[in-house]
Amino acid sequence: MSASPSPFGEAELTDPWVALEPGADPAEHVRMLRRAHETFTEVGTVPRPVRPVVADSWRRSARAGVGPDGTADVELMDGDLGSYRAEHPLARVMPLFRELLGTFAADGEHLLAVCDAHGRLLWVEGHPATRARAGRMNFVPGARWAETAVGTNAPGTAVAVDRPVQVFAAEHFIRRVQPWTCAAAPVHDPRSGRVLGAVDITGGDGLAHPHSLGFVQAVARAAESQLALLSPEQPATGAAELTALGRDEARLLSGGHRIRLSRRHSEILVLLARHPEGLTGDELLCALYEDESVTPVTLRAELARLRRVLGPGLLASRPYRLTVPVDSDVAVVERRLESGAVMAAATAYAGPLLPGSQAPSVVRLRRRLADGLRTALIARRDPDLLADWVHTPWGEDDVDVWRALAATRPTATIRARLLALESELAAPLAWSRRPGR
Repeated sequence: MSASPSPFGEAELTDPWVALEPGADPAEHVRMLRRAHETFTEVGTVPRPVRPVVADSWRRSARAGVGPDGTADVELMDGDLGSYRAEHPLARVMPLFRELLGTFAADGEHLLAVCDAHGRLLWVEGHPATRARAGRMNFVPGARWAETAVGTNAPGTAVAVDRPVQVFAAEHFIRRVQPWTCAAAPVHDPRSGRVLGAVDITGGDGLAHPHSLGFVQAVARAAESQLALLSPEQPATGAAELTALGRDEARLLSGGHRIRLSRRHSEILVLLARHPEGLTGDELLCALYEDESVTPVTLRAELARLRRVLGPGLLASRPYRLTVPVDSDVAVVERRLESGAVMAAATAYAGPLLPGSQAPSVVRLRRRLADGLRTALIARRDPDLLADWVHTPWGEDDVDVWRALAATRPTATIRARLLALESELAAPLAWSRRPGR
């Protein structure tokens, strides 16, 4: 695609997340990137001029099994796509996206695209001829553009690293995408802070200008503000919300205040939220520490620090308990699973519970929740839900779910990934059976 003129004017400075330095020659930079890309795909090393964010993304793409000649799979179509989009939180800010980016996209022969937190495109709008060209590489609604599916690209990488990012030409991992340039920024839930998806602008080389990244980031922030107005926080009623899935440091929303907790305090809050009746010191000690030499004095000191973090009146003792009702994202997933709402449970599951925690009770709860959800997904046999799971960091090596996905959607890419996983599992077993072992 030919370069489009930049509407942004000259920039004074740039940063590592911007694709081109002001004044750089785009054609020469494209040639350098193509040589670097060939070097990486042939020998696995990244020449130094490639930006660190791109180099890291290329490595993640290769580890995920993405090939440079691959293409995106369309996973949602027709009624399924319409239903999913209608229920998605970003549907509420699509009028804002169209108002802020739609005219710019149409006039500049670019595309406005919005994806979900798994990198699946929900809306692709803009100049008709550009949409037609993009359609030939499956840059269409319903297609998965996660980094783990099609490699480095702005919307997929933005949700992978939770940062606004620009991807220029041959920085894209897949060759057929390299004529394009895009800039995307993640959009967060204003209450929980979790990533809902990303807003993206895709088109020609003109989008490599530093100001295009700031533009799309400003649009994302405007969307978050709009979501906050559409779903205002309720006046404090004494209840609190705990977010602990997919993060090592939980977040507590209480009385209109957000409190970021340390790892140990996160573990304590998770356990106390599950036991509103309270836990004794001995019970907490066993739940938190594998090391039996840890003394009650250590635990009491930790609880004293937690009490100062939470503020007065929230943590009581004898037994240790929270004085307000606390609803957690763990409980939300459990309730939805119990009611059979598997898709809703999967949507609420932002990742393993406190993934770095080694507290015995947290480890057991983490495994039970993940196993319950993956069992429900396998039983449901919905290829979109299965694909969502295996394209996450916690599900990318889950061979049982890959098998279920291959049974329901036997594409060449899925079968190849399953074969690779099964070979990896078989290799240690074959080694252990060798004579003398």
